[in-house]
Amino acid sequence: MHELSIAVNLVEIADLAASNAGLTHVTTVHLRLGQLSGVVADALLFGYDLTTQGTRLEGSHLEIQEVPVIVFCSQCQADYPLPDIQLFRCPACGDSSVFVTAGKEIELVSIEGEE
Repeated sequence: MHELSIAVNLVEIADLAASNAGLTHVTTVHLRLGQLSGVVADALLFGYDLTTQGTRLEGSHLEIQEVPVIVFCSQCQADYPLPDIQLFRCPACGDSSVFVTAGKEIELVSIEGEE
């Protein structure tokens, strides 16, 4: 379960950010998680709850914003959301020359807390 190691890293980064911001307790951590990140959100939430114990993040809420897969079609010269991640083709023209421009993220966006 690699989500546990991701949770450990997330808590370390959020804890450092909270310390730098002068927060004594973190209430919410906002995370962007791409559909192609390879991370199972429920497993990450479970790992997060475990790894926050005994830290200034204990009892905080991990809010996950799912990022859809966006592809750039070299034929259409445009970005499109991918309706099915099992089929990497342009949803407009069907061309297979697409490049992922969003959807792989694991990004700590912000934290909320108390001073």
